[in-house]
Amino acid sequence: MENELVKKYELMIIVDARLSQDDKNAVFKEAVDTVAKNGGKIINSQVWLEKHRLTFDIKKCKEGTYYLINYEADGSVNEKARATLRINERVLRYVIEKQEPKAAVVAAKVAVAAAPAKA
Repeated sequence: MENELVKKYELMIIVDARLSQDDKNAVFKEAVDTVAKNGGKIINSQVWLEKHRLTFDIKKCKEGTYYLINYEADGSVNEKARATLRINERVLRYVIEKQEPKAAVVAAKVAVAAAPAKA
């Protein structure tokens, strides 16, 4: 993996909160292992929300457990993670977001603030 192609990503997984703790841990471990086996470097992985009421029912579930995984990888790791999560019936939803470097975010905010207001 070349350093230029490595980017930071955040993976959020929602699992049915009614599952047993062993089942939830198995889904979480499978996601972490998929990223790691395909060349991703896990920075942080944790339970973000243990039991949270969903805004709307997903697959007839009213509550979900949220898992957050931060990692560094190239884009091919994301495709393999998506393929694994897509076929897992215990995963209600997932999202993979690229994390912007803090300097880029600050520069974008400064540019927006400095832009002249349109009437």
